[in-house]
Amino acid sequence: MYENLPIIPTSVIGSYAQPGWLHLVQKAAAAGEFGQQDLKEAEDDAVDAALRDQEDADVDIITDGEMRRVGFFTAEFYHHMTGLDTREQSRKSGVGGHDQREKYLALEPLGSPNGLGLLEEYQYVKTRTDRPIKMPIPGPFTLSGRIDGGKVYKDRMEVAWGLSSLVNAELKRLVAAGVQFIQMDEPSMSVHSSTPKEFVDLFNKTVEGVDAYISMHLCFGNYLGRPVAKRTYKPLLPHIFDMNLKEYALEFANRELAELDILREFPEDKRIAVGLIDVKNYYVETPEDVAERLRAVLDVLPPERVTVTPDCGFSQTARWAAKRKLQSMVAGTKIVRAEIS
Repeated sequence: MYENLPIIPTSVIGSYAQPGWLHLVQKAAAAGEFGQQDLKEAEDDAVDAALRDQEDADVDIITDGEMRRVGFFTAEFYHHMTGLDTREQSRKSGVGGHDQREKYLALEPLGSPNGLGLLEEYQYVKTRTDRPIKMPIPGPFTLSGRIDGGKVYKDRMEVAWGLSSLVNAELKRLVAAGVQFIQMDEPSMSVHSSTPKEFVDLFNKTVEGVDAYISMHLCFGNYLGRPVAKRTYKPLLPHIFDMNLKEYALEFANRELAELDILREFPEDKRIAVGLIDVKNYYVETPEDVAERLRAVLDVLPPERVTVTPDCGFSQTARWAAKRKLQSMVAGTKIVRAEIS
């Protein structure tokens, strides 16, 4: 995957800041004022804008910005599933929080006969760029967090196992279409870290038979720019070392580089995508800030195992800030590349 890229390549996690007008388009579409073709045209244009910002910043591995997803995973994925009914949120007004997000009830075993929508995302983005493309997808445990198992599934983990086969089928569709780099997003594993061994079994089953370069993104939440966990990876170690993957994508900038030392414990045959841009903060890092953080990473990891990314996706960040942060991320990485070359 990384053979033809510079040492210490740069990437994004997945989502990118949406243009302001896209929110208006999505709201109009939900109200029936736009047809499906209108919405597709707008989302195509939004993908083009996300690609342009990433390429202008000279990011090495890019995504489509998840512009077709209303949020990180939210309703777009559930609308592709059968066996669900919508439930009322417990709180609809006041300060925004996770308890205001959509909820579903399982009425029967879950299915997705037409896939989860990622193949359609890839089919467009591959025609719009020559750069390496990473396809992010929420993992089954994170997806299970919005679903009440009802009488079908006894608990959240059983819902996650039910979703595992749906995600696995989607991954195989992507590989068959030519996708080489897949990132599984599982922030819920970091948030609910009390059963790490079962997480490993679930992850390995979900990627079984998927012939691709697989990365695993573990963060501490970013809805409305807020974490939602005790921010430590230690409870997951050493269990996650048994995951069948090539790379871990981890959050460090927002935590002021806390726990960098634990990277010494990670298997030497795995890469680490280190989050060095704080997407939850409107302080815009300078290139030298990024270079300083990266030098600290290289005190514990060899450059051949390091990729530089933001902590999380930029979906909760204003576009003006996301553009400047991406530019600083790449410029700071280039400073350190020059120092070690």
